[in-house]
Amino acid sequence: MKIMIVYYSMYGHVHRLAEAIAEGVKEVIGAEPVLRRVPETLPQEVLKNMGAMEAQKALAHIPVCTVDELASADAIIFGTPTRFGNMCGQMRQFLDATGQLWMQGALVGKPGSVFASTATQHGGQESTILSFHTTLLHQGMVIIGLPYTFQGQMRNDEITGCSPYGASTIAGTKGERMPSENELAGARFQGKHVATIASKLVR
Repeated sequence: MKIMIVYYSMYGHVHRLAEAIAEGVKEVIGAEPVLRRVPETLPQEVLKNMGAMEAQKALAHIPVCTVDELASADAIIFGTPTRFGNMCGQMRQFLDATGQLWMQGALVGKPGSVFASTATQHGGQESTILSFHTTLLHQGMVIIGLPYTFQGQMRNDEITGCSPYGASTIAGTKGERMPSENELAGARFQGKHVATIASKLVR
């Protein structure tokens, strides 16, 4: 059973969440996590000016996803940084290329889930995930979030990401904050949760 984790990460925060989600997927017998990056759309010079080159080089070992690969997955968990309350442009362009999959109904009935990253505490984590769901619903996917059985989203003793819509992290305005242990725990929970539901559907 293949669980694809398809994401874009500019500075490594979403990648770290993706790794944690993969750890959660592995907890389900027979589930194999497959990490994939969406294609970059920004010129190298722009990435350099944004201070993202070091992180991009560190992620170079993750294969770039092709649209056709999505059809072979038993479930897909998408990850994106937030851009003004929406998914990033790289993810949007990738999804906009899935028209043939839509025509074929290739993703209908597959579990779909989303995780995200923002710079600030109220930077649009929930709106990004919810607006992402619209695309998944058009593809006929079964939406899976992060239920409150993950108790980490109930805590108020620290500033933390994660909501019923999906795992998330707060990166800081300069990207200085990597995912906390609570946020990583939410990602692991989400990965295991999606894989568990996918295994039931496959059966």
